[in-house]
Parts: sequence; structure tokens; C-alpha cells
Amino acid sequence: MAWQQLRLQVQSGTIDFLEQQLLEQGAVSVTYLDAKDQPVFQKEPGSTPLWDESILLSLFEADADLHDLLEWLQQNPAILNRHTLKIDILEDQAWERACMDDFHAMQFGERLWICPSWQEPPNPSAVNIILDPGLAFGSGSHPTTGMCLTWLDGMDLQEKLVIDYGCGSGILALASALLGAARVIGVDNDPQALVATRDNAERNHIAEQDLLTFLPQAVPALQADILLANILAEPLIELASHFATLVKPGGQLVLSGLLSEQASAVLSAYTPWFEMQAPFEQQQWVRLSGLRKS
Repeated sequence: MAWQQLRLQVQSGTIDFLEQQLLEQGAVSVTYLDAKDQPVFQKEPGSTPLWDESILLSLFEADADLHDLLEWLQQNPAILNRHTLKIDILEDQAWERACMDDFHAMQFGERLWICPSWQEPPNPSAVNIILDPGLAFGSGSHPTTGMCLTWLDGMDLQEKLVIDYGCGSGILALASALLGAARVIGVDNDPQALVATRDNAERNHIAEQDLLTFLPQAVPALQADILLANILAEPLIELASHFATLVKPGGQLVLSGLLSEQASAVLSAYTPWFEMQAPFEQQQWVRLSGLRKS
């Protein structure tokens, strides 16, 4: 069975209205895509942040008459660029398999691999994390996560206490545990992320006592050898003094999730407590690291 795919570029503020109209006109699905490679993160638990400009894809059955819908859309001011309004014919396929084929094992550093559950690890003797794409942020494909994973791969984590602050899927916490950390603490303000971290830890045979998860207000009094935070520039700045209490003197700090133009402000926020190193940049994203002052 073939499908008609309707594609249009819209302002995100109009998406809810347009989605409802498309569904009422017979769309069997509606998908949002980034129109301009714009970074966006979930700031509040349960929220669904969107890009300023989005691509709306909607599927209709092959015999659906879209003439009236197209005329209405052409006259609607919510459409940003009428040249983006088009219909493609898609042949049916195993959509789940197509998605799986797009996600492959990835190597970070020398020892560490992130592998989907449906593929055999390319190097069975490596440190292999079994992790599938999911609702919680972090599958290793984004540069911010990749830079942190590569940093972890280069560290000796034996006997270390590691905090993954803003753990999302738990990918950095899992890597820390499997690379030899004595104990790992995953922290997130979204309960869904804590569930995802715990589930992924079980899938990777990490004992419950070796990777504990907490909401921020429930973190026990402790000081870590290493604290990793792959979140947003604004909360990173706000959390600077708190992170200083969570890292022991001489302990290491790794920050990511910020763009190159945000690095200076974040560095300034941490300088009172940490000896910060020069930023490491990849694809306009930045990783910061430093040592806790005595």
C-alpha cells in the first residue's frame, strides 16, 4: 500500500492548530522535524519543547482527496514558505525496521562502544553499552554526549565516585560504571529519566548498588571524584556553586550541552571554584572541564 506524504514548513506556535486540522482531514500520522538544525532541550519535566521553525510531515492514504486541504493550506498564514508545501508518494515498508537500520553501533575513544540491542557488537571484547534510542535524551549520536563519552574513555575510573547530573537515558552513568567506576550516582529532575537510567542499567547488568538514581533534592551528602553534566548553559551557570559542593578538592568536572558562544559565560561562573581548562569544541558544541580548587 502506498501513502501520500504532505510536507510543509511552519512556525512552531501554529503546530497544534495545524496538526488538529490535518487529523480532521484524514491524516493517519503527523510528525515534527527540525527545519533549520536548531538545538532544543527539555527545560521542564513533562514539557515538549519545539524548534522555532518546524517541518510538519503528515501521512494520508493513497486514495485520499487532498485538493481542498491543499487550497486551504496555500491561503493559511501559518505556512512560512509555500514552496515547502508538497506531496510525495511513499511506498509502504517495514517502518520499524527502517528506523532500526538508521541506528548503528558507535565507537568513542579506544574502548567504548554504544550498541543497539538488535545488532551484534562489532568488538565483543570492548566495553559495549547496549542502548536503544528512546524518550530520554542520550543515545550517543549528539556531539555533546559523544564528547563526554570520549573523555570518559580516556580516564582511569577505578575506585572513583562519579555523578552524572542530568542523566537522561543514563548513557554517561552507564559508561562510567562499565569503565570501572566504583559507584555512580545518576541525577535528573525528570522521573522518566530515572526510570530510563535504571532500566538501561539492568539491561547492561549493572548492579543496583553500583548505579543509584536520585531526584536533585534527594541526593545524599557526598563529594564525587568526577561530576559530569550534559545539560544546558543556563542551568549549568545556576548550578555552579552547587556543583562546587558535590566535587571533592582535586576532583574533576565535565560540562557539556552548550554552544561555543555560551562557553565564556559558563567558564566565568565556575572559575571561583574550579581551575577550568580551555574549551574543547566539536561541530559548534563545547565540552568544558576543570579541577576543583582546594
